[in-house]
Amino acid sequence: MSPPVLSDLGYVPPDGGWGWVVVFGASISIGFAYTFPKAFTIYFKELQAVYSISYSQIAWTTSIMCATTYGGGPISSILVNRYGSRPVVMFGGLLCGVGMISAAFCTSILQLYICVGFITGFGLALNLQPSVIIIGRYFLKRRPIANGLAMAGSPVMLCTLAPLNQFLFDNFGWRGSFLILGAILLNCCVAGALFRPIGAATASVKTQVTEEGKNCLKGKITEDALEMSSPTSVPMENKTEEEGGKDCCEKINQYLDFSLFKHRGFLIYLIGNVLMFLGFFAPIVFLAPYAKHTGIDEYSAAFLLSILAIVDMVARPTTGIIANSKWVRPRIQYFFSFSIAFNGTCHLLCPLASSYTGLVVYSGFYGLAFGMVCAMLFETLMDLVGASRFTSAVGLVTIAECCTILLGPPIGGTLIDTFGDYKYMFIKCGAVMVLAGTFLFIMNYYNYRMLAKEEKERKAKEEDPKSVRTENEGRNNWNKDTTEVGPELEPLREEQGVKKEMNGTNEV
Repeated sequence: MSPPVLSDLGYVPPDGGWGWVVVFGASISIGFAYTFPKAFTIYFKELQAVYSISYSQIAWTTSIMCATTYGGGPISSILVNRYGSRPVVMFGGLLCGVGMISAAFCTSILQLYICVGFITGFGLALNLQPSVIIIGRYFLKRRPIANGLAMAGSPVMLCTLAPLNQFLFDNFGWRGSFLILGAILLNCCVAGALFRPIGAATASVKTQVTEEGKNCLKGKITEDALEMSSPTSVPMENKTEEEGGKDCCEKINQYLDFSLFKHRGFLIYLIGNVLMFLGFFAPIVFLAPYAKHTGIDEYSAAFLLSILAIVDMVARPTTGIIANSKWVRPRIQYFFSFSIAFNGTCHLLCPLASSYTGLVVYSGFYGLAFGMVCAMLFETLMDLVGASRFTSAVGLVTIAECCTILLGPPIGGTLIDTFGDYKYMFIKCGAVMVLAGTFLFIMNYYNYRMLAKEEKERKAKEEDPKSVRTENEGRNNWNKDTTEVGPELEPLREEQGVKKEMNGTNEV
């Protein structure tokens, strides 16, 4: 698929300039949104001992946080359409800080679910979607590279936060660590301040002119209807109710475009991603606890996340450069499908790693596969629906994905509690992701074939004059039939000078 044309946004994306500053700010907010649930797993062992709970119960903390981050997507999209990316991200950073500071005073696991899971998770939602959306406003030709660099903020943060969390825990305990993390998360407000609005003036003027045109048109239609209608007011009331219903639907579609559910490529992407997220986050959540379970010390276990992050850090911008090449970008959906299947294959082979060296190798390959998927996660969606509909698309996708994100880690924790072994969790996640990658590859092949067929038919219609003439004759015959229906209206039509179309010629 060729890159979508962004002329409907009302301006030409600069593809650079201040956009690179925006990419830097987006890398910070995206980094916190993706990294914080992973880095939080360092505290799992201690929280289990404090609250006397199982693996599956403590895993709900991260699951609720991730599910709220994705489930808040539509709300985030609506707020971005209404207020812009900058204030939404700054408010989200404030919520993150408040949530973690409040978590330092929790006395039960339920309170931790609320403070860390819901409040901090919703703050991360207000950081993730606006940061991805604004990149599409600043970039077109270099968009895959910009997305790759912005998504690279996640491994950079993970490489820093994983050892930092262990250091904070050893020196300040989990409550003191939560207070410090709350202060660190306030840096999202600084990142949001860098999101300078672009194209806002053009968009507002365009919207105002469109609304004025709609109001004038409605007024004219109302006047004509009053002149030609009968004295009774019942039909007018029915028409007003219908217009009110249409206005309500228009207001909803102004913020969330539900017509995307008729888009073939969007539905394929949605189904494949919902299935993928059932096994996407669980392995990284349980990687450090798995290493500790095999007898590896805490710092070495945390270092596995750092290895994953270092490889991920290099993989994301590299994947963006490859995806932006002329060979890959026209078929970027295939590359995305391969990345998901490759990710699942790594999890299937993880149980073979019985030593620390084996886990280091697994972390390296997992970081590569994880970075490839994350670098193209939103780029492939924008490639399918275009930048103008991306705001609504990302909100609808994230709300659908939140269910499997919520269930993924707890299902993995249940498998660990049931069998007393981590390998079944890794096998489940690997099988699910291989299945999702295979599904996306097959369905994207079908989608590309259908798009090529539709394009071929469209060009054939444009080049064939017979088909055009046939369409015109059909339209003329239909107009003739509708004109002749209702003979009692013929005198009125002749009196008003209605034009009749016969055999392609106009007669008065």
